[in-house]
Amino acid sequence: MMALDLIPTAFVFFAAAPILLLLPHGKARATWLLVLPALAGWQVWSLAPGAAGQVQFFGFTLELMRVDKLSRVFGLIFCLAAFIGNLYAWHVRDTVQQIAALLYAGAAIGAVFAGDLLTLFFYWEGTAIASVFLVWARRTEGAYYTGMRYLTIQIGSGVALLVGAVLFYRETGTIAFDRMTLGSPGTWLIFLSFGVKCAFPLLHNWVQDTYPAATITGTVILQSFTTKLAIYALARGFAGTEILIYIGAVMTLFPIFFAEIENDLRRVLAYSTNNQLGFMVVGIGVGTDMALNGAVSHAVAHVLFKGLLFMTVGAAMFRTGTSKASELGGLYRTMPLTTVLCLVGAAAISAFPLFSGFVTKSLIIDQTAAQHYPIIWAALVFASAGVLSHSGIKIPFFTFFAHDSGKRPKEAPAHMLLAMGLAAFLSIFIGVYPDPLYALLPYAVDFVPYTTSHVVGQLQLLCFALLAFGVLMRNGIHPPEIRGIDLDFDWTYRRFLPDVIAVVAMQTSRLWARWEQFGIGTISRMISGLYRSTGPEGRFAQTWPTGVMVLWIAILLGVTLILNFASHG
Repeated sequence: MMALDLIPTAFVFFAAAPILLLLPHGKARATWLLVLPALAGWQVWSLAPGAAGQVQFFGFTLELMRVDKLSRVFGLIFCLAAFIGNLYAWHVRDTVQQIAALLYAGAAIGAVFAGDLLTLFFYWEGTAIASVFLVWARRTEGAYYTGMRYLTIQIGSGVALLVGAVLFYRETGTIAFDRMTLGSPGTWLIFLSFGVKCAFPLLHNWVQDTYPAATITGTVILQSFTTKLAIYALARGFAGTEILIYIGAVMTLFPIFFAEIENDLRRVLAYSTNNQLGFMVVGIGVGTDMALNGAVSHAVAHVLFKGLLFMTVGAAMFRTGTSKASELGGLYRTMPLTTVLCLVGAAAISAFPLFSGFVTKSLIIDQTAAQHYPIIWAALVFASAGVLSHSGIKIPFFTFFAHDSGKRPKEAPAHMLLAMGLAAFLSIFIGVYPDPLYALLPYAVDFVPYTTSHVVGQLQLLCFALLAFGVLMRNGIHPPEIRGIDLDFDWTYRRFLPDVIAVVAMQTSRLWARWEQFGIGTISRMISGLYRSTGPEGRFAQTWPTGVMVLWIAILLGVTLILNFASHG
């Protein structure tokens, strides 16, 4: 039996869903959706590291509440993300979205406390099934197909995890979810499963496909959990795996170019998510205590500042009906508070001093240099400049300051401003005073972010990036905002493979039609020929009298009897 304080935090969310259905739409439901993550966060805060809740299941010992500093910090930020997301969605009166948000947050929190691979699998698939309804809640044909693609990929990740867990159990005799070493089919499948949710290169397009297709509030909630759950899983299972360093470096670089040419600002932020995840993956791959601290702290900061940017763009979309850069601009005139909050998010993601990104990303970049990865260090520095261009500048510039779109929408609703304000405050608070966040990290932090070299070096990088953006815009070299959808690797399964399948299907259909025509014609001719020969008017009926036929039947019968007698004689 588990102690009361070890009742899985996920169950708080799961048990609340039926209660939500009994409440009337409006403030009662919205308030309940805020109380739940607050209660869950209080429980997680109260849990002492080292506690564990175990149950027996078909001969397996399942660890539903493995509490240590790594799981605790992710549990806390997930509860906070659920609170902020539900506050932002205060106006929503859609039961589907409300239930999906509850179950999604609960499954993600359950997964970070899972101490074994079987429990992890159930929560892993739970996040996929619950979150897809945030896409389908948009209730358009495009959202339906996007949701199906997303669900296929996410369920596939779960299948890989399950098969990997089975193979891992056969190899080791345990299903404990602890640090693993690549080298067996089981661990490689588990690694692949984590990579899908973490949006590794060539496995990443579900992020750009799904986030812009979800509802305005659903996108904010989506960005908080799935990819950060994958970061947690990699930090738990594959810390120090060197291949992650190179995977992460690629992740930081390739989204920069796609984000620069993308017109849909929510897709820009989706590419930016790939970029920021790359920094975390590099930190996990380096694997030192300080690098892991950097990866975890940057995941916490990312939930806040990326959520803030998605909320500001979502607020603009809520008021104008679009998130396309070519259709926005000049909104600062009537949405000044949202504009300021967007600038805070832009400064945080760009790692300006006194903002959260500066005190978290620096841990990772410094460790790549300290562990003698100069090329990776240079790649991360270049990627940091790219972040400023596509997220720090492009998002606020094209949403609020670029060409005047002529739109004069009202300021964002009060509850949206409160949600954005909370995320902005925390992004600044962490940047100014990082010690409380550092105290929550898995390992002791021996790092001082505000040294002269750190501050001056980062300001130089940011100033040169700003100068480069200004020169590109001034000379008309910066990619223009063109209406359309830019595809990268998803071209293979959204255009190439469907075209190939269509051609193959068409040719197969033609071949089958020809074969069918040939086969039916041949059989028809054979039947006609036999009928002409043996039918009532056929040659055999005309030339063979009935008596002859009876005689032949008697002869054949006699031969049969003789052979049968001989075989038994």
